[in-house]
Amino acid sequence: MKIASVVGARPQFIKAAPVSRELRQHNEEILVHTGQHYDANMSDVFFAALDIPAPDYNLGVGSASHAQQTADMMKGLEDVFEKESPEFVLVYGDTNSTLAGALVAAKMGLPLGHVEAGLRSYNRSMPEEANRVVTDHVSAILFCPTPGAVENLRQEGITRDVHLVGDVMYDVALQSAQAARSRDTLARLGLKAGDYILATVHRAGTVEDPSTLRRIVDALVLCGRTVVFPVHPHTRKNLEAFGLWEALRSKVLAIDPVDYLDFLALLMNASKVVTDSGGVQKEAYFFGIPCVTLRDETEWLETVEDGWNAVVGTETEDILDAIANFNPEGIKSKSFGDGHAAEKIARVLDRLG
Repeated sequence: MKIASVVGARPQFIKAAPVSRELRQHNEEILVHTGQHYDANMSDVFFAALDIPAPDYNLGVGSASHAQQTADMMKGLEDVFEKESPEFVLVYGDTNSTLAGALVAAKMGLPLGHVEAGLRSYNRSMPEEANRVVTDHVSAILFCPTPGAVENLRQEGITRDVHLVGDVMYDVALQSAQAARSRDTLARLGLKAGDYILATVHRAGTVEDPSTLRRIVDALVLCGRTVVFPVHPHTRKNLEAFGLWEALRSKVLAIDPVDYLDFLALLMNASKVVTDSGGVQKEAYFFGIPCVTLRDETEWLETVEDGWNAVVGTETEDILDAIANFNPEGIKSKSFGDGHAAEKIARVLDRLG
């Protein structure tokens, strides 16, 4: 079967890595990179580190408003699908690339599969929530990472071709942990294990509002801890535009984005993680690293229910309190699968061919 896989952002590169390897054993895969993450440090290094095949197409869309970016992706994807005539389209997660791939597949009458289906934050003001809900409702096959995701779909009346496969990011984390540990990442940055906090901030709702971004910067600057902050290009652009960049750099180790293995090394050796990323919340949970989430809600409720994720919002004092005092203990009981989600996804699709 000829499958078009659509990716465009860092988390999707990670998720696609094991799935692509499995798909190509029995299928022809056309890998389409929308260019949503267009900076080489956010794109090329992930393909190299995770040994993902080079994209067959790179649409080069880049940064724009949500509507413009999605529209440009849809036009590019329509051209690719018309040329390649795939029999199935596969999308990942909840980005504008996900939505664009889903809408084009639906308009062209192509069956669609959604990896990481069924997640809900129940905050419709989040662009990601709209993306994931629409994608789920036009998908023919839904690949869920957790039992909670299956239940969310059931409550919305979606029960046909729903498959509980586990989380493909868990697959990658397990497969990559040893390689990450062998990296000299900490030595290169002059860090000691357990002696720093890792921060990531990139969501539009976080970085495009000057007052929100200022409150987060204030917390990172005032926390009294060593903070390592790989800075997303769009985040840096706004930090500079809002006059926050120099204040951040004066107290925080602000570095360029790193590849997946370096990031995993930083994560596994951090004392805490401060993030607005859904994927990083999970990765912290996988390795038992306390996570402070800079949002008012999360789609990864399992990490909160087990006590390893404090969802604190973006007020400076709340962030500082969590950095100082959030110290979870105990087991991690929630299931993200058995590390074989990609194989299960590929076997479902093999049956279609």
